[in-house]
Amino acid sequence: MKLIFTLLLSVFYIMPPNPAISQDKKNKNTKVISNEEKLPTPPDNPNTMFYVQRDPNTNTIVYDLNVDKSGKLDVEAPLHIYWIKYAEKGQKEDLNYIQRKFAYGMTSKKLNDEQFDLRFVSYKKLPLVLKKADDNKYHIFVTADQKQIMLNRIFVKVEGGSFWLPNIVYVELKGTEQATGKEIIHRFKP
Repeated sequence: MKLIFTLLLSVFYIMPPNPAISQDKKNKNTKVISNEEKLPTPPDNPNTMFYVQRDPNTNTIVYDLNVDKSGKLDVEAPLHIYWIKYAEKGQKEDLNYIQRKFAYGMTSKKLNDEQFDLRFVSYKKLPLVLKKADDNKYHIFVTADQKQIMLNRIFVKVEGGSFWLPNIVYVELKGTEQATGKEIIHRFKP
């Protein structure tokens, strides 16, 4: 499983680095001002559930709610996943077959009419749940540190390694605790 998650990150690894981002040597479960805060933020979109970034590359993978023009959710494929290629011209591009099937794609299992279990195809150990929150809008939820978090960002810290086996220092989940509205940042090593 770790190998598959590492392969997921290797696709990011081959992209050109962003020289404006320096190395951050801190590795604690506390909020720090670091490289990931220097990365671009995707434009506001009410359908964006969360996005994934890593350093030293600025390209971003965005996970949007997949709805039709009337706002109805596609229950067969509840997320539309695509790149924003900030390292190029900032254009949007769909994932290619390998990225979708072996790296950044997600599996979806319908739990009920408004709730879905989602898993990265490359790292099934991180269960995500798409469901409506108290605001009657869909959000992605993850449990971390025994707290229910509305996920909005995943950051992957990579330092060195090789094309096929980058050294993953940590994965950081960032979101809002549903019960308190407090921002939560949770780090773990896959």
